[in-house]
Amino acid sequence: MTMTTANLARRFSGLARSLARETDGTEIAEAAAVLPLLFMIILGIFWFGQAFSIYGTITRAAQEGARAGAAPYCTTCNATNTTAQYATNAVNAVKSVMTLSKLDPNLAQYPSPQPSFNACGGGVGGTSCIGSASGKICVQTPVQFSNPGPSGATGVCGISVSFRYPFAFKLPFTNLNNRQIWLTAQARVHMETQ
Repeated sequence: MTMTTANLARRFSGLARSLARETDGTEIAEAAAVLPLLFMIILGIFWFGQAFSIYGTITRAAQEGARAGAAPYCTTCNATNTTAQYATNAVNAVKSVMTLSKLDPNLAQYPSPQPSFNACGGGVGGTSCIGSASGKICVQTPVQFSNPGPSGATGVCGISVSFRYPFAFKLPFTNLNNRQIWLTAQARVHMETQ
């Protein structure tokens, strides 16, 4: 038995009409209930992804700052301004990474509370933050990362770079809408010697 095109078209249109008669609007109501929830989930994934991306950037910036501050770039420095020069190198490296990643380094703030370290060399050194007026990046150098050994060996000295950066979620109809959170980055590196 062969089916003509006219018969096939009649069967298809009859099937479409019967399906149209059987729907009573429940699909539309279900879609109206589910679509806003689906939209909120997609929006949440986007904003949490943005926060994670910014956190990765500021962590990388802190690591680069600590590396730049640990290397003895200042060959003409004397003993009184070496710490300040290392801190300047660290702050400049942090700002460079943040600027290249399209983050505003002037929004950076000192961490709260500030990290606490013992100073290297018997109490002399930077246990308080050294930073710049714009973009408060906390550089602490030289600080002691490990305690002296039992044989009288000195502990490991290094540099710590830390700061926090603001991020605002934009999730309408939630308690996270326009709420600002602080993403904190910290990196420590052993001091290098020439």
